[in-house]
Amino acid sequence: MNIPPADQGGQGPDGGRPLWMRAIASSGGRVYQAGGDQTINENQTVLPGETLRLVDQVAAPSHLVNIPAGHAQVFVGRGEELAVLGEALPSPRPGAEPTGAVVVAALHGLGGIGKSTLAARYAAAHAGVFNPVWWITADTPASIEAGLAGLATALQPELARVVPSPVLAARAAGWLACHTGWLLILDNVTDPAHIAALLDRTLTGRVLVTSRLGQGWHRFGAKVLRLEVLDPDAAIRLLSTIATGEGLNPVTDTAGTTGDPDIAVDTGAGAGLAVLDGAAELVEALGFLPLAIEQAAAYLHQNQLTPRAYLDLLATHPAVMFGQAAEGGDAGRTIARIWRITLDQLTAATPLAGELLRILAWYAPERIPRTLLDGLAEAPVLQQALGRLAAYNMITLYQEGITVHRLVQAVARTPHPDDPHRRPADVTTARQNTTTLLNQALPDVDDPARWPDWRRLLPHIDALTGHAPAALDNDDISYLMDRAGTFLRGQGALARAIGYLQRAHQADQRLHGPDHLDTMTSRNNLAYAYLAAGDLGRAIPLFEQTLADRVRVLGGDHPDTLISRSNLANAYREAGDLGRAIPLFEQTLADSVRVLGGDHPHTLAFRISLAYAYRAAGQLSRAILLFEQNLADQVRVLGGDHPHTLISRSNLAGAYRAAGELSRAILLFEQTLADQVRVLGGDHPHTLASRSNLAGAYRAAGELSRAIPLYEQTLADCVRVLGGDHPHTLTTRNNLASAYQEAGELSRAIPLHEQALADCVRVLGGDHPDTLQSRNNLAGAYQAAGDLGRAIPLHEQTLADRGRVLGGDHPDTLQSRNNLAGAYQAAGELSRAIPLFEQTLARCERVLGTDHPTTKIVRDNVLAARRQANADPI
Repeated sequence: MNIPPADQGGQGPDGGRPLWMRAIASSGGRVYQAGGDQTINENQTVLPGETLRLVDQVAAPSHLVNIPAGHAQVFVGRGEELAVLGEALPSPRPGAEPTGAVVVAALHGLGGIGKSTLAARYAAAHAGVFNPVWWITADTPASIEAGLAGLATALQPELARVVPSPVLAARAAGWLACHTGWLLILDNVTDPAHIAALLDRTLTGRVLVTSRLGQGWHRFGAKVLRLEVLDPDAAIRLLSTIATGEGLNPVTDTAGTTGDPDIAVDTGAGAGLAVLDGAAELVEALGFLPLAIEQAAAYLHQNQLTPRAYLDLLATHPAVMFGQAAEGGDAGRTIARIWRITLDQLTAATPLAGELLRILAWYAPERIPRTLLDGLAEAPVLQQALGRLAAYNMITLYQEGITVHRLVQAVARTPHPDDPHRRPADVTTARQNTTTLLNQALPDVDDPARWPDWRRLLPHIDALTGHAPAALDNDDISYLMDRAGTFLRGQGALARAIGYLQRAHQADQRLHGPDHLDTMTSRNNLAYAYLAAGDLGRAIPLFEQTLADRVRVLGGDHPDTLISRSNLANAYREAGDLGRAIPLFEQTLADSVRVLGGDHPHTLAFRISLAYAYRAAGQLSRAILLFEQNLADQVRVLGGDHPHTLISRSNLAGAYRAAGELSRAILLFEQTLADQVRVLGGDHPHTLASRSNLAGAYRAAGELSRAIPLYEQTLADCVRVLGGDHPHTLTTRNNLASAYQEAGELSRAIPLHEQALADCVRVLGGDHPDTLQSRNNLAGAYQAAGDLGRAIPLHEQTLADRGRVLGGDHPDTLQSRNNLAGAYQAAGELSRAIPLFEQTLARCERVLGTDHPTTKIVRDNVLAARRQANADPI
């Protein structure tokens, strides 16, 4: 709206301030003016001259305030924001000269974030400082005109029925231009152009603008303030106060000051309110958005429900709850309604904005990489849509990403047939587009350089799969979950990995049946996750089923079948069942050589697996020959610097170490580490593993002065590169603790062992093989410190758990049985130690063979215990 200028009456005799006409037409009368003469219709009403005195001569009645009652709500928090407003709109001080220019503050933010409530609180606090304090709902030009006209009639009530609204509005603008000490609130401005004519005049008061729009205020020299959500404590107080009906006095529910003596703020009023069940969870689910919290609280109060009950309703009936107000509430100001109005404005000129918001709604309420929108539209069109959404505070833009308020997301992805921005078909399309965009952005799970990209994507994959019902999963989302689960398995996040892989397999089974290639692949990947978690009871049956199905569907010689056979053999090896593992590995290798050839990558990998099985069985001479052959083949086929060749070299060095050939092992470990640093870089996971392996070789050789610094460096690098909870990090921490123990530094070893065990329990679970090994190591450290009172119970617990989880004949269980016997021996309880040693030896000879290194150790322990028993006096 363009406000008519105030100089309609021409200039005064001295050419100075404009004069107003002495006649006003009313009741359909007309006023004509030519030059200085006036011709007045005889039907008009002529007002006394004193009524139409100059606007600069019209004084405002004392305490002229029109803050809408609807904004005198419960007010909590916002002390800092009030203080910032006080600085942006400084109060006029007695005797101060007018500044000659208007001071404008523009308060913007998401619809429902509390802009009007904050403006009303600020205005009420300053009602004794400014006069008048005048509130105008400014969402349209017509409402601005009406608000200004209302000011004019408040200043001179006698004009209300005889002066048309445009003239009254112009008179109010003229009054503002020549008076000081007033505060004008322009609430919910939708376009800065609507108030330009008013603010471009020479004003000398204070103007507070509220708007969902964050752009365009610079032209007025405005101090622009963005309003954020409530902090959690204030949000809970707001919910509890309204829901319980306690402390509802909007004037007295404040205390303290902001530094401006005119502003009182809440500093914790309501802190004595009862904590409602689920209050913290509810305000978090509502994104700490004041309007949503107020409406939820009013609903709780009306229906006598708990916040937890409201959460249940929100989960099961989101479309209803987002659009519903309590009895007596403003149905036009529910969050769904006010955001629909904003989107109506946005999509009228930028249709892509609505589609974008629906897609962004499926991501997490944290920073979304801009690359996740690549290809959605041409770059200029995409940037325009993003810019407009940001301008209306529906999203927040950063150079590196985008954020969306969680409640905006929740509403945008909740279908509603009556909302043109949330039609069910459009919401479904947005979910599918989000899945496609995420799949397009997936990095290689085996490339460590891309792992940071994975970590940025995972929260958004979590959000999409968390909000999308499993019953609607299709091939695209199954693939997304399979890839995410595979990455998480490699990172040691096994519980999350298993959840993803279970759901992916269920989707494939439902979509394609048990014999489809995708179903068999997802079953294999799920089995691998169970194996990594040490859950052999679930891993082995799945591997067995997958192998049987692939033999039946694909045939025994298909590459996928060969992989399944190797995977099953590996699971048998992990279970300590070498009697089944080795023949299966041997069969797989022979079939691979016959079908794929001796130089095929699968064949080389199968050969390594068989060599590992020989090593686990104590057949070190066969293992070393196979490792050496494989290394030579990989150098010839892949090259000396290929990552697989470097791994093979490390495997051979490990076999040399196991065979006691430490000089050859150390030399090969050192060579491998140098090559991996050169080829892969110092932070590559393979390099970190090689450094740990070399430290272990130094430790085995008794060179603890070289081993310990290398372990310390490796642990620090693992924490920095992989994170404190990665399986490699947990293993390295355990190894360093053992090195401290061997160096006699028990004061450093025991706390580190305790930390390693606690981390393993937390990350991997109490029954994971690595956790059981960590418990075994801690018991050994207690024993080394002479603390048999703690060592023996821990050894006993470890033996019981290993027997239950891994079985009585597993090599780790045999180790625990030997260690417990050793603890009994150290305690002088030879009557318990010797039978346990003898029992363990019998099992080792039966399971591992008489020449296995572990069998030899246990045999020596039996003899030593018998000698001690014979030497001890009776």
